[in-house]
Amino acid sequence: MAQLLLVDDDDDISGPLVQLLYAEGHTIRVAQNGYEGLAAVAERFPDLILLDVEMPLLSGPEMALEMFIKDCGRELIPLLLISGAAKLKQIAETVGTPYMLEKPFKIEKLLSLVNQALHERVPPHPGSTPPGVGGPDASPS
Repeated sequence: MAQLLLVDDDDDISGPLVQLLYAEGHTIRVAQNGYEGLAAVAERFPDLILLDVEMPLLSGPEMALEMFIKDCGRELIPLLLISGAAKLKQIAETVGTPYMLEKPFKIEKLLSLVNQALHERVPPHPGSTPPGVGGPDASPS
C-alpha cells in the first residue's frame, strides 16, 4: 500500500506500530531520531511520516523545519505528529500539519488518521494549519 517512515526514539512504541502498520499492508521504515529521519527521507521519500515530537538529538518539529529548509520535495510529505506533549495542538499548528495524535491512543484512531493523511496528502504549511483540513483531534479555534 503505502511507504511510511516512523520517527520515534521509544522502541516500546515503534515496535508495535511497525507490526500493526505492516499488518495493514504498509511498508515501514524506522528512524530513532530526527537526524536518522532526515537521512531516511533523503534515501527515499515516504508517502507519510509518523513523527514523534520529543526526541533526543533532533526533535520532531526540528526535523520538520530541516525538511522545509532543504526543500527539494521534502516539504510536500505529509506529517502525522504522535506525542504525549501537553501542547500538541500548538506544536502541530507551528509545524503546519493537520494530522496529530495524542499518546496514549487507540489503534483504530491511529489507523483512521493514517488512512486520512494518505488519502488527503496535505503537506505541512509551517505557521498555520491549512484551512478546511483537520484530523480527528483538530477542532476549530
